[in-house]
Amino acid sequence: MAIKEDVFAELQSKIRSCSFCLDAGHWVAPPGVTQGDVEAKIMTIGQAPGITEVEVKRPFNAGSGKRLFEWLAKADIDEIWFRSTQYMSSVTKCYPGRVEGGSGDRVPSRAEQALCRPFLDEEIRLVNPKLIILIGRLAIGLYFPKKLKLTEIIGTQTQLENGSWVVPLPHSSGASRWHQIAENRLLIDQAIGLIQGHKKRIFKD
Repeated sequence: MAIKEDVFAELQSKIRSCSFCLDAGHWVAPPGVTQGDVEAKIMTIGQAPGITEVEVKRPFNAGSGKRLFEWLAKADIDEIWFRSTQYMSSVTKCYPGRVEGGSGDRVPSRAEQALCRPFLDEEIRLVNPKLIILIGRLAIGLYFPKKLKLTEIIGTQTQLENGSWVVPLPHSSGASRWHQIAENRLLIDQAIGLIQGHKKRIFKD
C-alpha cells in the first residue's frame, strides 16, 4: 500500500511541476490541478481546469462545480465526501486560457492533450476506479466515438475490459447551453440514475 501511495504522490508532484506544454510553446497557466485519493472507487475526468481552479488548486471550483455537484447530489453523492475520498482529474491539467476573440475557455489542442495523456493514463492505472464519470465532450471522447452526438451518448454507459464502468455527463459550465434544454435534462437524469446505481453497488449503501 505504501508503495502505491508513494508512486501516486510522486505522480502528483510531476503533474504540479510539469512544463511540457510551455516548453513546446503552448500557452497554459500551471500548476496542474487534480484532487483526491489513490484508493478512490469513483473518478471524474473533465476537460481542463478554469482560471479559478488553478488559483485555488481545486477541480470544478466555480459555477461548473456547483452545477456538477447539484447533479451528483441527486445520485446521493456528497461534495465534501467526494472531494476528500474520491478522485478528480481532467484530460489536460493546466488552465488553457480563454478562447481568442470569443467567450469561454479554450479547448486544449491535440498536441497538448498528447503531452498530458501519459499523466492521465497513469492516474487511471494507479487509482483503478470502479466508475469513471466523464464530464464534457473532450473527456467523453476518451471512451466514446467522437462522431456520436451528445444526445446519443448522455444517458448511456459502457464497461471497460477490466470491469470498470464509464458514465458520461455533459459539461456543467454555464457557457454550455446543452444542459439547459428540457429534453437534454431528461438524458442527464438518466445518467444520474446510472451513477446512483453504481454508487450503491460500489459502496453497498
